[in-house]
Amino acid sequence: MSELLFAGALFLATHLGISNSPLRPALMRALSERGYQGLYSLVALVTVVYFVMAYNDAPRIAYLWNLDPRLYWVPKLLMLPAFILFAGGLKGAAQTASPLPGCAADAAALARLTGGINRVTRHPVQWAFILWAASHIIANGDAVSVVFFTVFLLLSLVGSVFADRKKAAAFGEDWQAFAAATSHLPFAAVAAGRNNMAWRELAVPAAIGLALYLAVFWGHGWLSGASIYW
Repeated sequence: MSELLFAGALFLATHLGISNSPLRPALMRALSERGYQGLYSLVALVTVVYFVMAYNDAPRIAYLWNLDPRLYWVPKLLMLPAFILFAGGLKGAAQTASPLPGCAADAAALARLTGGINRVTRHPVQWAFILWAASHIIANGDAVSVVFFTVFLLLSLVGSVFADRKKAAAFGEDWQAFAAATSHLPFAAVAAGRNNMAWRELAVPAAIGLALYLAVFWGHGWLSGASIYW
């Protein structure tokens, strides 16, 4: 467990610490933006691989609550919307690499940017990981798994808040216009009347998400070593 805790702390520190501290601009000045991105990607890969290896090697001895097959339904139900959010987030990122500049003065651009999966949440990929991590914490119950998935849960929650702060500082009025029509919490902007749902816009993410869900469902035993049963 001690190595798992160390690996988890290292994973969190490198992901949140580098990109949200004075170290980031210093590295970008020294390495250029491309060099920084390459170094950050390498560090991220090394730390996540180490964390996963520590998780796989840690013995499952202590349980914080008793295993209950009924709890397995939590990830079975939540992972479908998680995959839809994930697919929608990747689709949106592929369409617009830098979506915010100029949107405050361009109503059509703002409407486009605040549509699709952004009607649900402006952090669809992070919420996909939040649902994945939270549902697997509930379904597993052993201390090792709780630590492992909690690290990802914290990374997604804290990372999305930090991302909002960086974009607010970088884009000013454009960010304010975008944030006013979207929400961090899923469906909060719709519930508050600041956006409207257009379910047809989610047809492609839903189809891709369902395909990913079925693939992972049937391949879960190969991916994680734990098969899923109805």
